[in-house]
Amino acid sequence: MIAGLRSAGIEVIECHAQLWTGIEDRVQAASGGWLQFSFLKRVFSTYRALLSKYATIDKNYDVMVLGYPGQLDVFMARMLSWWHGKPLVLDLFMSIYLIAIERGLDKKSSLSITILRLTEKIACYLPDMLICDTNEYVAWHHKTHGLPQHKFRLVPTGADDRVFRPLVGRMISSPFMSDKMSCLRVLYYGTFIPNHGVEIIIEAARLLRNKNDIIFELVGEGPTKAKAVQLANKYQLENVRFIDWIAKANLPKKMAHADVILGAFGTTPQSLMTVQNKIYEGLAVGKTVVTGDAPTIRETMKHGKHLYLCHRDAQSLAGSLFFLKQNPELMLGIAKNGHDLYRSEFTIFQLGTRFCQHLMEVINSK
Repeated sequence: MIAGLRSAGIEVIECHAQLWTGIEDRVQAASGGWLQFSFLKRVFSTYRALLSKYATIDKNYDVMVLGYPGQLDVFMARMLSWWHGKPLVLDLFMSIYLIAIERGLDKKSSLSITILRLTEKIACYLPDMLICDTNEYVAWHHKTHGLPQHKFRLVPTGADDRVFRPLVGRMISSPFMSDKMSCLRVLYYGTFIPNHGVEIIIEAARLLRNKNDIIFELVGEGPTKAKAVQLANKYQLENVRFIDWIAKANLPKKMAHADVILGAFGTTPQSLMTVQNKIYEGLAVGKTVVTGDAPTIRETMKHGKHLYLCHRDAQSLAGSLFFLKQNPELMLGIAKNGHDLYRSEFTIFQLGTRFCQHLMEVINSK
C-alpha cells in the first residue's frame, strides 16, 4: 500500500519498529505467549524505539495510517494522532481474531482468544476510518464486533506489478498451447493454511491420476503441508510434485512455466470473504486462474471471462481442469481478459489512487 500511495504522488513518511518476526511468532503470542515476560519486554522495547522515531518526524503530516497488523498499535497511534490533531486510518486487511480462531488457537488458550477479540473490537472503534478489501468482510466486522459500516472504505488487495508481470516472451501464454500433446501444468503456491483448501487440490489430483497430461506442482510450506504430502503418498500420486518455498522475487519465473494458477478452495470464513493475493497475482502474470467460487470474487470478476470458478470440492476442481485442458483457446481468452482487468483495476497505481481518495475524504472531514 505504501508503494501504491507513492505511485499516486503521495509523500509517505514511514515510522516503523519491528515487533513480529513472522506469522508463527504472532501465532505463539496469540496462543498464550503474550503472558511471558520475554514477550512483554520485547513489546516495551519495540514501542520505546517506535516513539523515539516518531519524535524525530515532522508533525506537519496530514493523516496517520496504520498498516496490517495494526490492531495492537492503534492505542498508541490514537493518542499520538489526537495529540497532534490528525485523523487516523487503519488498514485492517484481515481480522487477527478470525485468523486465530481458524488456526484453532481458541482451543489452546480461551483466555487469549477472548482478550484478542475484545482488543480488536476496541481497536477498530478508535480510528476515523477503516480499510477493508471486500463488502463481505465489512459485513463480518459489523456482525462480529458491531462496527458501524459507514466507517469502512474498500481497497482491493491487488498485486505488486513491480514483481508480478508476464515475463518477456511469455506474454499471456501457456506452455502447452503451442503443443496440444504437452502437459497442463497446474501450480499452487502459498502457506498451506486451511483457507487454501490444499487437501481438495490433492483429492482433485487423485481423480485425475490417470490423466498423465495434467501435472500439479505445490510450492511452499505451512501447517497443512504434512497432511497434503501424506495424502499424496497414500494415493501414490505421480502427478503431484512438492517444492520448497520460493522467494517472492522468483515466483513470476515459476508461474511463467505454469498453465493454470490455483486460488483458494477452503470453506473457512476467511477464505470465502476475501479475494486472495494469489488470484490477483495470477491475473497479473497473464495466466488462467482457477479458484473456488464466492460472492466476493463475482463482485469484480466474471466466471469464464476473467478467471474460471468451480465449486469448492475435488470433483468440481478436477472437472474444471480437465475441461480447460480440452479448450486451450478458452484458456487464452480468460488469461488475456483477466490480465486486462488487472491492469485497469488492481495495479499498485490503481490501488494507491483509490486509497488516496479515501484519505483525502477523511482529511477534508476534519
